[in-house]
Amino acid sequence: MTAAEQDLFTAPDPAQARAHRTYAALTRIAERHASDDARRRRHTNPYVPDPYEAVALVTALAAGGAELAADEEPVDSADLVAALTLVPHVRAELDALEAGLLRLARDRGLTWQSIAYGLGLGTPQAARQRYERLTGRVGAETGSDTRDQSDESGQSDTRAEGGGRGDREGHGGGRAR
Repeated sequence: MTAAEQDLFTAPDPAQARAHRTYAALTRIAERHASDDARRRRHTNPYVPDPYEAVALVTALAAGGAELAADEEPVDSADLVAALTLVPHVRAELDALEAGLLRLARDRGLTWQSIAYGLGLGTPQAARQRYERLTGRVGAETGSDTRDQSDESGQSDTRAEGGGRGDREGHGGGRAR
């Protein structure tokens, strides 16, 4: 039996398939829309776009926000699918960036109220829940535990910001912190 025949009866590895699709998506977009110096200057990386750049480029070209070069093919449905393939990577990178920024903010003494304000959220509780969701997703992707370790109970650091139950619940009476 040939290797090709054996592959027909072996379940594909989803992670490996995703990695191949990611590589193919980046390669496709780079070859079609970043193949020379003038095209690459639209990107921050001079050799190959990162996932965010590739998605942004295809979006801009498809929407008319960037002009095609004279010899450049227009964005087609396969380009759009390639860009969509990269969106989970962009989201994961942004989640990790946001989780890291939130951790830095807490480490530097920002209150959940201040963080909620910066994120445009209504309550300190919403900001903390967002942080916990992000670190749960980022930790699940990296295999590490990135939860807020400053308080195992999940309460003392919010109490220290302003007092009792109202602050932990996100109903702090509107006090500035």
